[in-house]
Amino acid sequence: MIFNRYDPKDLEAAFGIRMSSIEGLGVGAGWGRVAPGQATSIHQHDETEFFVIVAGQGEFVVDGRSYPAQPGTLALFEPFEAHVLANTSTSDLVFLTQYWRDADRALQSARDEERLGFGDRPVFVFSTPPTPNGDLHLGHLSGPYLGADVFVRFQRMNGSEAWHLTGSDDYQSYVVDAALREGREPAETAAHYSAEIAQTLALMDITLDQYTVTNADPTYQQGLRDFFSRVVASGWATVVERDALFDAESGQYLYEVDVQGGCPGCGSATSGNICEDCGEPNTVVDLTEPWSTGSVGEPRRAPLARWTLPLHVFRNEVAAHHRLGRVPARLRELSDRIHARPALDIPLTHPASWGVSPAEADVDGQVIWVWPEMSYGFLHGIQALGTRLGRDWKAAEPEQDWKIVHFFGYDNSFYHSVLYPVLYRLAFPDWEPDIDYHVNEFYLLEGSKFSTSRRHAIWGKDILTPDSVDAVRYFLSRTRPETERTNFRRHAYETALNDTLIGTWQRWLNDLGTRVAKHYDGKAPDAGTWTQEHAAFLRGLGTRLAAITGSLRADGFSLNRAAAELDGLVSDTLRFSHLESATAQSPAWKDEARTGIALELAAARLLGQLARPLMPRFAGRLATALGLPQPAQWPHTVELLAPGSEVRLADAVFFRPSPSSGSSGHKGGSGEAGQ
Repeated sequence: MIFNRYDPKDLEAAFGIRMSSIEGLGVGAGWGRVAPGQATSIHQHDETEFFVIVAGQGEFVVDGRSYPAQPGTLALFEPFEAHVLANTSTSDLVFLTQYWRDADRALQSARDEERLGFGDRPVFVFSTPPTPNGDLHLGHLSGPYLGADVFVRFQRMNGSEAWHLTGSDDYQSYVVDAALREGREPAETAAHYSAEIAQTLALMDITLDQYTVTNADPTYQQGLRDFFSRVVASGWATVVERDALFDAESGQYLYEVDVQGGCPGCGSATSGNICEDCGEPNTVVDLTEPWSTGSVGEPRRAPLARWTLPLHVFRNEVAAHHRLGRVPARLRELSDRIHARPALDIPLTHPASWGVSPAEADVDGQVIWVWPEMSYGFLHGIQALGTRLGRDWKAAEPEQDWKIVHFFGYDNSFYHSVLYPVLYRLAFPDWEPDIDYHVNEFYLLEGSKFSTSRRHAIWGKDILTPDSVDAVRYFLSRTRPETERTNFRRHAYETALNDTLIGTWQRWLNDLGTRVAKHYDGKAPDAGTWTQEHAAFLRGLGTRLAAITGSLRADGFSLNRAAAELDGLVSDTLRFSHLESATAQSPAWKDEARTGIALELAAARLLGQLARPLMPRFAGRLATALGLPQPAQWPHTVELLAPGSEVRLADAVFFRPSPSSGSSGHKGGSGEAGQ
């Protein structure tokens, strides 16, 4: 017999509150107290856990939704369900908890599609707004833009309300630099390249639901000023006089593109304000051996008053935010590294004539820095999208059930995952933004960084056509730099197109169509007698389905893995077809042979369904060749093609060789691969 009573004297700090343990129950158990106005830290774990509220009033917060907690309430959480218990009353909230491990239950929860989905929450997927100082190259397209597009397509096939939002980041200092080189005004340069960028995204079959042109939107500037004023009203952003750098000859204020030097964090050569190599910010004056890009003289230091934010004091708030959504370890490590500094005072305004000045008159001739500006730009995009959709979404009133997903390059990591959560907290203290982060590294071109400013690039418009777009999407998915820098080589792309997509995928599909036409009058046969090998192949298709599904879900998103698994599906089928060919022509095994053909057609059908987010045109053509409607829903099982369906694969063309490759490609259908 065990008796245990709640005793406040036994409580110790745990999960952001005070707790004590209850021993001897055979499972983990304890008492907990949440003080008035406080809450547990958000957390998830592999144990199943339930709470029983004993005293007080509050609420459980799960996936942006609140559920009442009062005496007599029991709440059970499955493994990996993130949860918070908040006290909304003026007296202590006391609860009893029990938790235990169940390996089968944990694995089942890890696979649970409902838990991994977003339910009926609106999902806003942002690709970093590109700087309109040039068109988009494959380095850009391989990263945030392709990633966000595939993510949204997959989510929609699974029933989520998901939208892809981006725009042109017009007020970047890099736009001013490009305008000076091209002999025109920044507004002209921004408008020109913004239009070019939109065209390139369309050529890449990247469908945007919201494209905000910041300098052309009549409501943008006032909304930004209001947001900045909210940050100022928090009391944390203040006007501080600190040293800045100025050009020795012209006296021009130096930041971003105007200055270079050694990164104070890693020592690499860097421009002002951010290091592309280590991801750490700099304040320009802390660069080692800085030099101005506008003259040869050593930059001059002088004090300058700017709106400034002491970012270093928000370490705990950033860490709490990082426990809420999907935050890769790479970003959490960057935050730890940044907050290890004794101080980091980030200027929020800079002297410039191009940009949006704050409403506050405390500093003259300064604009809101474009990177803090972007944090508002995301909310503005949601509002603009809502206006078109008839949804009452307001940038000034962000909602708790919003799910935000960011795709960006590692060089933008500091802004997205450290600075913006702090700005949101200051502007909207009652909002806890639930944000998932997807980050990519640099994509190299023949061993060197893609660069818009140096024009070292393969531009999207130079390679994208209706015939090539899916091949480009496939190759970029296969090689994009998800965990480390990777390299685009034109020869490797041509090899993938000619040997993999044309020489393997298309040849198999054409040959399958030829066999169906010859032996089954162009109609899908019904499955006959099944062998153990047939059942094993069907099981293998199910395994590929599960693997590709896992690679496109929010928690395990990886285009590298998805493209590799699509290749694996085709390779599995070719191996199966080759093994079946030994008895394909034997009258004694005709019932088994038609089962083999039915399974190959099932594999072709599955390939089209699973390729839809990555290669939408290929998926559509394949569906048409199989007599099917365009894939609209994500498959949850492997289905045979309906017997009697007309199959027009023999002469179908899914991919064409590049005009520059000099290859005639591979077109199957000239002979049989066995059956």
